[in-house]
Amino acid sequence: MGKPALIAINHDDYHAEHVGRTADGRQFFLTSAFEPPSGLDEGNEFVALYLFDADGTFSEARIDEFGPRATMDNARRTALYKQRLRELGEVTFTRIEVAPFEHEAFGTVFGLIARPGDEEDDPWWVELHPGNCMAFSEPWDSGEYDT
Repeated sequence: MGKPALIAINHDDYHAEHVGRTADGRQFFLTSAFEPPSGLDEGNEFVALYLFDADGTFSEARIDEFGPRATMDNARRTALYKQRLRELGEVTFTRIEVAPFEHEAFGTVFGLIARPGDEEDDPWWVELHPGNCMAFSEPWDSGEYDT
């Protein structure tokens, strides 16, 4: 079927705990993103709030950087995560349907990134980056993801 125009993300108690709609109809996805350590790179931790128009078009990313997991101030990250949620005002946690997107900040690519399968006939995937802790595949309207 190819690259999706929209993917559904069902609200749940795991990676999609903070997805939904704001009072003015925008859609949002708040998450803790990360770059894992690799070799000499200690990795990096982030709080990422993605905002979408009512129709699912990406409109804004608010991303905060906290440094390597081993040395970050976890209380500060938790406080900022809660602040980002409060900044949205009244929200409804519910299923969202949003377009794949890419956004660069702090030298890192963030987003719900669409990619073709490894072989010509393999299906497309949409992966949450950085961290790749959520991966979506057809049917795009299922709202389900792999971890």
